Amino acid sequence: MAEQRDVFIVCNNLDELGGLNAWAHFVGARLAERGHRVRLVGITKADRRRRQDYGRDFPYEVTVLQEETPGRPWVPDHALAWADLPARKREQRRQRSFDQAVAKLSELFGAARPGGIVIVAQVWAMEWVVQADTAGLRTVGMSHESYDATRTSSRFRRVKRYYADVDRMLSLTRQDADDWARAGMGNADFMPNPLSVSPHTYAPLVEPVVVRLGRLAYEKGQDMLLDVWSQVIPGHPDWTLRLYGAGPEDDRLRAQAAGLGVAGSVDFAGSTADLANALVPSSVFALTSREEGFPMSIMEAMAYGVPCVAFDCAPGIRELITDGVDGFVVPAGNTVEFAAALDRLMTDGELRRKFGLCARETVQRFSPDVVLDQWEQLFDRLYR
Repeated sequence: MAEQRDVFIVCNNLDELGGLNAWAHFVGARLAERGHRVRLVGITKADRRRRQDYGRDFPYEVTVLQEETPGRPWVPDHALAWADLPARKREQRRQRSFDQAVAKLSELFGAARPGGIVIVAQVWAMEWVVQADTAGLRTVGMSHESYDATRTSSRFRRVKRYYADVDRMLSLTRQDADDWARAGMGNADFMPNPLSVSPHTYAPLVEPVVVRLGRLAYEKGQDMLLDVWSQVIPGHPDWTLRLYGAGPEDDRLRAQAAGLGVAGSVDFAGSTADLANALVPSSVFALTSREEGFPMSIMEAMAYGVPCVAFDCAPGIRELITDGVDGFVVPAGNTVEFAAALDRLMTDGELRRKFGLCARETVQRFSPDVVLDQWEQLFDRLYR
């Protein structure tokens, strides 16, 4: 039996709708079930428009440091400090807010038993953790997106700065860890997401529905999926594309569907936490993201036996889908090839059933017990 530990999981917030927060609550609960004393820590609360109710009766402690977003450390600008007194006071208030958050973190960490672990799931949260007192604890920093997605963003330099001295810097796949190691992160390692659903019923794959779950945002690529849909729908006039999610691209995507003449076959179904209701009445899952990490939406679809077509936008895609065995992986951005793969699954019910059955089996490589064993093995290695 693994040694029982105090485990802190620190995120930007704990109440935002999305895969990362779902991961934090799921992993926290599974670690608690194994006897660890778990505390989830949010630096602040999510924007009200993006909140999700993850429940109340948790098997772990929950702490939110600030109701409103605390500011980063104040670096005085002498012109600002002396010429603009109101701005100077605002910055000083932000500094006090930051200091309070860091002091609370230090207090929480200081109460940990020997052998404690701090897991920081996002680099923004790490900016607070590195200022806190973590003496006697092991610290793990995580990136829940692909190396390439981080490399082309402002987060790259921040990850290299704030994760440089953690005990492990975890990516979601071996390839991403190798890329980080080549970029100079000698502490790079990897840990996959665990499968977070255990279906009691599976998709029969007879409904003429293609489904997608994901925030309606540019990086999720629903605009490309609508382009694909305009190519395949003439041959499948009785099919529906059902898009679950909300986000900043909602209005633009609806206008695009109308402009392409496919609005009548596209169902903007809104956000949902009911995966069974979304996935069981579907026959294909389509993911046209521009960037991903280790998409939980694909894992969930596979668990329900729904074959997937996905852009090869991150190493995590090929970790999950074996092309031509349990789904199709298409070169990123190639909407013509994506349309051909989607059309093939929409046309061939037997192929859908073959892929779906295989998907249900292969995704079990990431069952909770398998991945949580890997976490506990990591905890032990960190204290050797």
